[in-house]
Amino acid sequence: MAARTPEDALKATLARVAPGTALRDGLERILRGRTGALIVLGFDRTVDSICSGGFDIGIEFSSTRLRELAKMDGAIVCDKDGANILRAAVQLVPDHTIETHESGTRHRTAERVAIQAGFPVISVSQSMQIIQLYVGGLRHVLEGSEPVAARANQALATLERYRARLDQVTNSLSALEIEAMVTMRDVAVTLQRQEMVRRISEEISQYVLELGVDGRLLSLQLEELTTGLGPGSEMIIRDYADASGSVDDIEERMATLQNLSSSDMVDLGRIATVVGFQPGQESLEAVVQPRGYRLLSNIKSVPPAVSNRLVDHFGGLQNLMAANIEDLMQVDGIGEQRARTVREGLSRIAETSLLDRFM
Repeated sequence: MAARTPEDALKATLARVAPGTALRDGLERILRGRTGALIVLGFDRTVDSICSGGFDIGIEFSSTRLRELAKMDGAIVCDKDGANILRAAVQLVPDHTIETHESGTRHRTAERVAIQAGFPVISVSQSMQIIQLYVGGLRHVLEGSEPVAARANQALATLERYRARLDQVTNSLSALEIEAMVTMRDVAVTLQRQEMVRRISEEISQYVLELGVDGRLLSLQLEELTTGLGPGSEMIIRDYADASGSVDDIEERMATLQNLSSSDMVDLGRIATVVGFQPGQESLEAVVQPRGYRLLSNIKSVPPAVSNRLVDHFGGLQNLMAANIEDLMQVDGIGEQRARTVREGLSRIAETSLLDRFM
């Protein structure tokens, strides 16, 4: 299993401190009480080694207990699951050589402990009245539901527009593929829209985590807007990549696309280079031929292994579209029933795509 990234750890921590949780209730009680707090969400030998003084209490976690313990000077240490409060009034002495960009003593300690121990640390500022999360080298300011919900609703409106545009360019790409008239520009535009929808959806997903119980309606709206997206960027890249299309190669290209900056995402030529084409206006106008992975993936009863064999056998979408049932049965592992399913599925996609384009 791959190691969890700091971003994943931050998302998990946001879920733990979302509105409706006991921990969030305790933090808000501390804010209202104007006492401040330093809370470590995990305990092991490393945390033990940087703890000095305080009390071993080992009591069940509750928001009221957290609030009362925060009245004392020093940090509070909870177990990893947040079910118990293990220590209170602890002085934390992390490695002072760990670089920190914070200025206040509490925040500097929180950041260093999070980096050294690998557990999330929460700092509640008494003077500034804010809650900050430190997860690894990441810092996140926890906000109230209203400003988060406002940004989430704005993102939802943006996602709705991008989703509508994505559906248009995807249907257009399908029709152009069937007519063998696809240019690299069409591919780049579709990839651009796919990636923008993915990024906005991820942003809203984080808002859902931050909002907790207040984000239930937002979660339903996000699900509605992302349902039925169909094959993503991976299938488009597999269709048009200039290399052999190996798993590692496709994953590398996907990672490159997802790591493009906002300015690069506006540049269709830069997106075209992800697929393997040279940047420039001439490359964007070049006619390209798909292999057929994307359209085959729209036929739910055709597993990926069968799609791979069909593409390998026919060498491209145009040959596949021209194949009759007997031709399809020549492919290893494809009987009459599956051949009929593929033939009817491709014909249905072709008819729908062309109708959508010219209506």
